[in-house]
Amino acid sequence: MSNVQANLLYTKEHEWVEKLSDTVVRVGITDFAQDQLGDIVFVELPKAGASITANESIGSVESVKTVSDIFSPVSGKVTAVNSSLEGSPELVNSAPFGEGWMVEVEVSGADALEGLLTADEYASYIGNE
Repeated sequence: MSNVQANLLYTKEHEWVEKLSDTVVRVGITDFAQDQLGDIVFVELPKAGASITANESIGSVESVKTVSDIFSPVSGKVTAVNSSLEGSPELVNSAPFGEGWMVEVEVSGADALEGLLTADEYASYIGNE
């Protein structure tokens, strides 16, 4: 059974969003996603300062099984990138909601988080009830 944290929002593409302030969110991939991917060996992320658009690819995660796109759950500007993942991509496996976070984004617009799933909705979506 995958860990779904109640304080986060989720996408159907298996990304999570943590609201850090009224304008900044932190993004990563879910426990379910990292489990499905297997051992992660490389993470490609956008550069700080990059403009990103919701539902578009912002990078990729490479595991021993496959390469999978990371889709941005929000539109805005990347304000921070988790540089620890360059040397330790396995943090996504060991701590997907902690040290394995990927980017922080300054969101554009008050409605930036609309349409994201609650923890209960995501748990139901992945059959984790």
